Amino acid sequence: FWTPADADYPRLLLETPSPPPILYYRGEVELQENLGQKPMVGIVGTRQPSEYGIRWTRQISTALAKNGFTVVSGMAEGIDTESHIAAMKAGGRTIAVLGTGVDVIYPHKNRDLYKQILTAGLVVSEYPTKTPPDRTHFPRRNRIIAGLSRAILVMEAPLKSGALITATYANEFGRDVYALPGRLDDYPSQGCLKLLSQGASFILKELDELLTMLGAIPQIDTIEASTAPEQLMPTLSPELQTVMDAMASDALPFDFIVQQTGMAAGSVSSALLQLELMGFISQLPGMRYQKS
Repeated sequence: FWTPADADYPRLLLETPSPPPILYYRGEVELQENLGQKPMVGIVGTRQPSEYGIRWTRQISTALAKNGFTVVSGMAEGIDTESHIAAMKAGGRTIAVLGTGVDVIYPHKNRDLYKQILTAGLVVSEYPTKTPPDRTHFPRRNRIIAGLSRAILVMEAPLKSGALITATYANEFGRDVYALPGRLDDYPSQGCLKLLSQGASFILKELDELLTMLGAIPQIDTIEASTAPEQLMPTLSPELQTVMDAMASDALPFDFIVQQTGMAAGSVSSALLQLELMGFISQLPGMRYQKS
């Protein structure tokens, strides 16, 4: 297990308001994931998906895995199961966040999937070993799925769905939320349509666009900026320089920048705006910022 005092505790999860005091795990650890250097994307949805939902879950999970993303989900029936399987078939890694102990397989029909995940990723849980499934555990575990992930993709979800709980946590944590659009009269799509009406981004047919938004394709201007000589950077005020020193090429949440600088949130917000106007940083969806 990991605790927040451990250097290997997943960094993105540690930035959330309620990181688990103990995070148990089984499987193959990849430290780049824990350090936030390998992007992780959560895929969630209904336990009873349509053929449409299954098809797009498989396509998107495959594309993510082939582009270096780790797919995070909850090992439930339906969308979760499809996302784990597709990611592993594509040669990628996957993480299952359980609402039981890491040694308890639920649903039991996923015992073979569980064994496969142990060889191609991790199963994690905040619950001690031998903890059986309980209906109160699963909504809470959804915050871990959102906390580990840079973005959450909701593939199919009715209005009363745990996937919408995950999306709510993602919004609270400053993560991007994407939803697969469906027909207005399709029951499994009602939750996705609600998310889209509330500002979630569309998952469209052109998956290259989604991958670009998620950061799979490097930005040329970012690469060029990172190789520019330091002497081209003008002298900044101490306040702006403090914020600039806290920035990285990877996107950082606003709350994390405030924590890193030790400055008041209002001062950080003002400095970020000035740096953005000067062209030194870029703002991304979900109040995240990175060097331009």
